Amino acid sequence: MNRTVDVLVVGAGPAGLAAAARLAAAGAGRVEVLEREAAAGGAPRHCARPGFGADRLGRPLDGPAYARRAVRAALRAGAAVRTGVTVTGWAGPLTLDVTAPTGLERVRARAVVLATGARERPRSARLVPGSRPAGVLTTGELQRTILRFGARREPIGRRAVVVGGDPVARAAVRTLRAAGVEVAALVSEVPARRTAFEGVPVLARAVVTELHGHGRLTGVAVRGGDGRTAVLRCDTVVFTGDWIPDHELARAGGLPLSPGTRGPATDGAFRTAEPGVFAVGNVLRGVEPAPVAAAEGRDVATSVRERLDGGPWPVTGVPVVTEGPLRWVSPGLLGPVAVPLLVRPERPLVRPVLTVAQGGSALRRERLSGSLAPWRSVRLPAHWTSGVDPERGPVVISAEA
Repeated sequence: MNRTVDVLVVGAGPAGLAAAARLAAAGAGRVEVLEREAAAGGAPRHCARPGFGADRLGRPLDGPAYARRAVRAALRAGAAVRTGVTVTGWAGPLTLDVTAPTGLERVRARAVVLATGARERPRSARLVPGSRPAGVLTTGELQRTILRFGARREPIGRRAVVVGGDPVARAAVRTLRAAGVEVAALVSEVPARRTAFEGVPVLARAVVTELHGHGRLTGVAVRGGDGRTAVLRCDTVVFTGDWIPDHELARAGGLPLSPGTRGPATDGAFRTAEPGVFAVGNVLRGVEPAPVAAAEGRDVATSVRERLDGGPWPVTGVPVVTEGPLRWVSPGLLGPVAVPLLVRPERPLVRPVLTVAQGGSALRRERLSGSLAPWRSVRLPAHWTSGVDPERGPVVISAEA
């Protein structure tokens, strides 16, 4: 079946739903959101903890409530939200092949917004050797298991090890303990300020080197920063963090990727190299909090409407790259108009000096007042990129501790 819509949004997480709600409310025509999971809302609907803002009465929202509110907003604005629908590939520049419960479809749009989000790198991608026993999870798999079975430890295990050093790892510890699972240790590659978290030992500067067990996990081998090794007895290990953009659809469409983030390269208006195709949210660079992704979803609506009105597609900005202890910067392209930047470090940095330079000349150099962590980005306001010359080559962002 062939169909035509005005705007096709791929992904019903915070960014996709916010973009759909803003576009539909602004009269952008038929706006349709496709979500491969059975329910819309993205990762927040699996996060049964506060930290997702507040409702109109000031009451704190947990992830599922935040997701439900985002879905309601898109539907009330007039967007169509379809779940259980998987995009399988591109049939043309703005045409996607789709597998739905009703059969195969080919959907053509005037504009496509990629909001496919990010995912945690699984054990296989982290190159941790060993057999393939049961009991090896990511945080997302842990949350889905809890959502399905409730606070019952049998489907999860009895004794777990959590791998990771960011807030997601600590959330996984709390989730496991709430389900009655003993947490043997939190294993983190990065330095830690404390030796325990809520009574759980923190093994800092350590890595999991091997999984033990056949049929069911029986333990993990750990190597500390001093080179010593040990085996921690457990029947469950949860690999957290190490987020990567879910960029398969972007790659299938031949969209260039930013070297640092591995997400689609976009300019400050979220435009990719393909006319009419936008990318927004965590597909751009791993993971940012849901409110950040949603704000980008609202912002992209302006660019999409300009495109629908026949606006140009001048994606000719200069690339932005990082040097030194910085992992990535987003967006990956800068034009003549100054835009904010998100920058993420490779390791903890205390009051670093950041420099934005082009052609060997510094555009801005400033010491930050706080510390940077590998799991949290710093937002550089638009004035940091004022003075960028489209004719002078790449913009380089560096940091000195």
